[in-house]
Amino acid sequence: MKVQKILLIQTAFIGDVILGTATIEKVHQYYPKAKIDFLVRKGNEDLLENHPLLNEVLVWDKQQQKKKNLLRMIRRIRHNRYDVVVNMQRFFATGLMTALSRAPQRIGFKKNPLAFLFSKKVDYAYGDDIHEVDRVLGLIAHLTDNQRNRPKLYPSSTQFEKIAPYQQNTPYLCMAPTSVWFTKQFLQTRWIELLKAIDQQYKESPQVYLLGAPGDKAACNQIIEQSGYPKIQNLAGKLSLLESAALMKNAQMNYVNDSAPMHLASSMNAPVCTIYCSTTPAFGYGPLSENSTIVQVKDLDCRPCGLHGHKQCPQGHFDCANRIEMQALLNVLD
Repeated sequence: MKVQKILLIQTAFIGDVILGTATIEKVHQYYPKAKIDFLVRKGNEDLLENHPLLNEVLVWDKQQQKKKNLLRMIRRIRHNRYDVVVNMQRFFATGLMTALSRAPQRIGFKKNPLAFLFSKKVDYAYGDDIHEVDRVLGLIAHLTDNQRNRPKLYPSSTQFEKIAPYQQNTPYLCMAPTSVWFTKQFLQTRWIELLKAIDQQYKESPQVYLLGAPGDKAACNQIIEQSGYPKIQNLAGKLSLLESAALMKNAQMNYVNDSAPMHLASSMNAPVCTIYCSTTPAFGYGPLSENSTIVQVKDLDCRPCGLHGHKQCPQGHFDCANRIEMQALLNVLD
């Protein structure tokens, strides 16, 4: 089959879109002349703004007039006449986009409620060695191969220039201390403990940058004030996601939770230490950088307590964060 136009669909969260970029790289490898489009939810389009392998980024506004905008998007997809549509999600809306796309090849997971209208249905695989990247690449394995490749983002030269002044202080560390879900984030008191431990370990403390969204600024300020760390700067809300990724690329180490910054690190092949609290890498969302370390408490019967985390520890003790060994976090700096 001649493949000239391909649409990749991933309208979930930031991390899902980042991991989904692995499909762009793979498709381009096998179909270098094909036009590749990528469909995201409104708010995530900036992740792909500089992507050199994409023809167009389609944006679906799910917050305003969701159903009306869904129908508009379906009409646009049909008008574009794709040869292949690949749906990386298991939900009705993207299933409808795929089913009504008119594409000869309509590919998605068997778990999608509209999978019976797809031309090819793929199992959503589980297992300790199966990453989400493996799952989405499995959707196009019949068109490409079975080999894993990393997701990849492309900060622009302008974005690299913006973060260049921060890189003059070397070596430097990046820390992303927050998460949407409370039980997925290392406790604020423990981030403070980590900073104090780093300060004690080094004769000259490395520069530290705290990363996050605008809403994380207050939490990062509290960490700075209570840690007393001598060389630290709050960049929460000051950098875009791609600028943050550019800064993470050359850090000595990036300390992150099981959240979007971990996937930013993977997309830049940046060194990363992921702290897992209530969740586990066995879900398939672990770090993919060559230099990556996972730190977690393994002997807790209550862990994991959910796929996405909770607003508070269901058991009340939050041992999955409290029992993380500080030395394990310091070891990655050796």
